[in-house]
Amino acid sequence: MTDTVAGNHLDDVSYDQLRKLVGLVDHDESSDPFPVKALDAVVFAVGNATQTAWFYQVAFGMRLVAYSGPENGNRDHKSFVLTSGSARFVINGGVAPDSPLLDHHRRHGDGVTDLALEVADVDKCVAHARAQGATVLEEPHDVSDEHGTVRLAAIATYGETRHSLVDRSRYHGPYLPGYVAKQSAVARPEGAPKRLFQAIDHCVGNVELGKMDYWVDWYHRVMGFVNMAEFVGDAITTEYSALMSKVVSNGNHRVKFPLNEPAVGRKKSQIDEYLEFYTGPGCQHIALATNDIVATVKAMRAAGVEFLDTPDSYYDDPELRARIGEVRVPLEVLREHRILVDRDEDGYLLQIFSAPIGDRPTVFYELIERHGSLGFGKGNFKALFEAIEREQARRGNL
Repeated sequence: MTDTVAGNHLDDVSYDQLRKLVGLVDHDESSDPFPVKALDAVVFAVGNATQTAWFYQVAFGMRLVAYSGPENGNRDHKSFVLTSGSARFVINGGVAPDSPLLDHHRRHGDGVTDLALEVADVDKCVAHARAQGATVLEEPHDVSDEHGTVRLAAIATYGETRHSLVDRSRYHGPYLPGYVAKQSAVARPEGAPKRLFQAIDHCVGNVELGKMDYWVDWYHRVMGFVNMAEFVGDAITTEYSALMSKVVSNGNHRVKFPLNEPAVGRKKSQIDEYLEFYTGPGCQHIALATNDIVATVKAMRAAGVEFLDTPDSYYDDPELRARIGEVRVPLEVLREHRILVDRDEDGYLLQIFSAPIGDRPTVFYELIERHGSLGFGKGNFKALFEAIEREQARRGNL
């Protein structure tokens, strides 16, 4: 196995390290009707792509690697391609007054338009998806330039989100035809980590009340995904609000999609708030895998990223100390940085959540450091949701 994932050289992140970072498991692709190799890119529509791309370079430590815009023939929009390890973000913003990206942004604000997937056989995947009733947005087709050829297609998922299907096995350019290589002009602070995160661990979708099981079944039928976890009842209920969540993934767990829907509560849940301000279903948050969450949090806080606060009572709870046992980072250091910790039968994880990064209370980020655990921090749900509710109350949306 080479040290590449999704076409990106990982430098000092080996395949074995990636397995530990994002909780990969062994999987036989020969029997998979829709074999997914990796998450190719998270694609955003934003109000100002130039400034957003700068923000991700400064605050998230990402590298600019490719660009498309009016300077190289793209009159509709600007597009910046950023990477960190195997993670790839594509930041799109409309330039032409009639750009569809501007219409999308007016409806939803900054948000994810595409969770693009790297696949080995675009045509096979599209044929299976169509047979299972999926909506095909783009038929399989080739795009080429001097660097080779990429095979592309796209299918629709929840809301206005899509899954582009990408086979770049015959391509050696910086991203896709139409893009030129471009390097970051942003210098990393002296002493900063080489990168702040190494991979995308999972992407969470919020759907309407009563639609979670529909989309879980859709991922089973259309993409051959399997169930990883289910969270209902008291585990994800607070005094005021509730939600339900199920997690689907491809066979080797490299691509994981938790799906949330609101549940009846005394007040508006975080899912209700998202659906109201995003005006429909969409990708709520993206979890970024890091191998040193303390260093990452320190660097991102220094760059101005805000994280949800956790009260001291969380760390003083004797049940927490008994449950988590010994972990890499002392509990007092976790307290200092407001990092959460959870343990399950496979190991433990450390995690923290950002505040929403845009003007609307919609998209936010999670940082996660896994040590064997394949879970999602179930033991932290109550503390997390109470922290989110405190922020909702400050915004007047609880």
